[in-house]
Amino acid sequence: MRAIGRDPVFIEDGAGARMMDVDGNEYIDWVCSWGPLILGHAHPAIVDAVAEAVSSGTSFGAPTEREVQLAAEIVERIPSVQMVRMTSSGTEATMSALRVARAATGREKVLKFSGAYHGHVDGLLAEAGSGLATQGIPASPGVPEAATRSTVVAPWNDPDAVVEATERHELAAILAEPVPANMGLVPPEPGFLELLRRRADETGALLIFDEVITGFRVGRGGVQELSGVVPDLTIMGKVLGGGLPAAAFGGPPALMELVAPAGDVYQAGTLSGNPLAVAAGLQTLRLLDGRAYRKLERTTDALARGLREAAADVGCEVRVQSLTGLLTVFFSDAPVGDYSAARASDLEAFAAFARALLDRGVYPPPSQFEAWFPSLAHTHEDVEQTIRAAREAFAEVAAR
Repeated sequence: MRAIGRDPVFIEDGAGARMMDVDGNEYIDWVCSWGPLILGHAHPAIVDAVAEAVSSGTSFGAPTEREVQLAAEIVERIPSVQMVRMTSSGTEATMSALRVARAATGREKVLKFSGAYHGHVDGLLAEAGSGLATQGIPASPGVPEAATRSTVVAPWNDPDAVVEATERHELAAILAEPVPANMGLVPPEPGFLELLRRRADETGALLIFDEVITGFRVGRGGVQELSGVVPDLTIMGKVLGGGLPAAAFGGPPALMELVAPAGDVYQAGTLSGNPLAVAAGLQTLRLLDGRAYRKLERTTDALARGLREAAADVGCEVRVQSLTGLLTVFFSDAPVGDYSAARASDLEAFAAFARALLDRGVYPPPSQFEAWFPSLAHTHEDVEQTIRAAREAFAEVAAR
């Protein structure tokens, strides 16, 4: 909220697509806990699943049947995954996947992309997006220089930079959000993901897709199902936990069996595979069928189209970039294809726009570098109300 000149909004409760703050103000929520709540707040099926699970115990430190069921559901959906290891956060999953990649290849260096945020792993807090982009911090204090020495950074959507980096460095992994959403939503250019797959194969690196945001949101099998580009390892989170803390990484047995106790790569977590999170995640995935994704696509398209038209109606120059379940409003006069272009957008205009929406009962992400998260709880009326508020907000920005 500091990025848009506002104090934080403290939330009292939520239901469906709406939230109420402690002062009694109601908002249409387009953040949805930064992505996990694809079904909306307090969905009855999720509440019931968690209540049933908690009545049997909150944690065991041992396998449960639901954990196996959730793993089976993931494997059925994600093309690259045949075995799964649960964690409690995307950061843990990313850290663990990199450890596997380094063990499998015997190499240390990892290629990431400018503006990509993969959790607060020390070695990846270099030119990170999301909160670090919002705060204008190139890297976090407290991260030793040695931690980032093995991180190679290239611009997103720059094929020449990828080729140069993969030729110059012996890489353990190429790590990418297949559709970045932590510099705002910036889809890959045609052929870019295929290039990453090809260069990984040609150089002996592993390709790791961070689908913490896109997994189970843009479609049943994430971006890799839509694109046909299959990574070696996949990182999952957010939707996977159904609103509770859960994440995972997965891949083929040849890689996953390197993880202890089958192999020597150590990874553990006291609350990984927690029964409550597993119950919420399993119920969420079971409700995400083809019909659900078609509805989410319609909602996203209607919102994106309405925002574009509202801005045009009042002469406000924006770019609305969207994919099923995700969108970003960039205050830019050109398409945004990388982190530099995202940072070049008008951040003051975005801040004014976000404040104006909040004043009108619409809760957007309070950062130019975050995505909006449409959910299955959002109705046609929610979209229309948001577009009306946005038209007034765009008019305020245009009149500055």
